[in-house]
Amino acid sequence: MDKIIRCITSDGAIMAACVDASDIVFTAKKIHHLSRSATAALGRLLCATSIMGDMLKQKDASVNLRVMGDGELGPVIAVGDSSGNVKGYVGNADCPTEYYENGKINSADCFCKINVAKAVGRTGMLNVMRDYGSGDPYIGQVELVSGEIAEDIANYYATSEQIPTVCALGVLIDKEDGEVLLAGGLLIQLLPGADDTVIDKLEKNIAELEPVTTMLAK
Repeated sequence: MDKIIRCITSDGAIMAACVDASDIVFTAKKIHHLSRSATAALGRLLCATSIMGDMLKQKDASVNLRVMGDGELGPVIAVGDSSGNVKGYVGNADCPTEYYENGKINSADCFCKINVAKAVGRTGMLNVMRDYGSGDPYIGQVELVSGEIAEDIANYYATSEQIPTVCALGVLIDKEDGEVLLAGGLLIQLLPGADDTVIDKLEKNIAELEPVTTMLAK
């Protein structure tokens, strides 16, 4: 069963949230009959949206993420509520799948080595809309920096909200039958109480982190 864990360090310097969304991504793949690349891309965005939705404080609030790159996948869209429930779809469910020849540094999909950036495209926009249930929604927009989804989410927070953020997302797909084995993600943010010592320690620990799916498997 999928779950989200959130925490704040005792000194109030760092917020961290992580999600195991394996069932959600498995179900999305089945419902939309997704190719491997479409599964990996939508799965990553679903994981991020689930975390971001769960961070909303208002009961009836929602968050909508839309990735529109210049790749064959077309738009990738996910909508989440304040309980972390999420749904989404892609423009081209049959998008061809390409693989990295030698794996990918900080790989999220290391089992299949899926080139998500190729499917999504490296040029385009990430749109984030938060609807708090009253008044006008908050809308933010940034250019894609990689098309790998996680880096684009981190760039959104840094650029649009000025919050230093680390985002890691992963979808583990079986090479033989294309089934989703694991999917999840984490989001780490520096809070106003963070000083240089905390930042240095966090950077060191992040550099030593294993891929999300490896941690989930353990």
